[in-house]
Amino acid sequence: MSLASGNENTTHLETESKRFNQLFDARFAEKITELKSAEAASLSIMVTKGTLDWAYPPFIIASTASALGWNVTLFFTFYGLNLLKKRLDLKLSGLGNPAMPMKMPYGPAWLREIEWNIPNLVMANIPGFETFSASMMRKTLSEKGVAPVSELRQLCIEEGVKLIACQMTADLFGWPKSAFIDEISEWAGAATYLSVAQNNRVNLYM
Repeated sequence: MSLASGNENTTHLETESKRFNQLFDARFAEKITELKSAEAASLSIMVTKGTLDWAYPPFIIASTASALGWNVTLFFTFYGLNLLKKRLDLKLSGLGNPAMPMKMPYGPAWLREIEWNIPNLVMANIPGFETFSASMMRKTLSEKGVAPVSELRQLCIEEGVKLIACQMTADLFGWPKSAFIDEISEWAGAATYLSVAQNNRVNLYM
């Protein structure tokens, strides 16, 4: 075999090897892209508030994300743990929330359109104001066709949303587990929540 022929073979092998590597790299990149696209998005929400108005955002976002195919986890801690009780007796407080307008769900149209900006001092000193305002909010939600919190919670359960209840909070307030719904996925603490949150694409605090 001549020297020229040997050089030609070597050049041919190098060309084929380079071509193979290019094809492999391109195909590998395509597969990685496919795997990333196929991976379901994930969401966790730390739920810390248990008033009527704050009960809606986590359940609405969680049920919507789950319906879109996301893996969703809700971690209920401190007052947010109230939202997992069997008996939901949620109040509405305007204290510290000056942006909250009060509209009457009763009466003529002109009266319903008025936004009553009630001072915190008034709300704090009227006995039963929280119960009254919660009743008005429920009436308004019902008239606007918004589902009650209990239905949104059940929807999350049916959609497969993982509900984690904070064990420390239950111990702190002396709440027995019998007071809570059976569909709680797990009783755990901050370490469990962090192990979930670190792998999620989206983490929210409410």
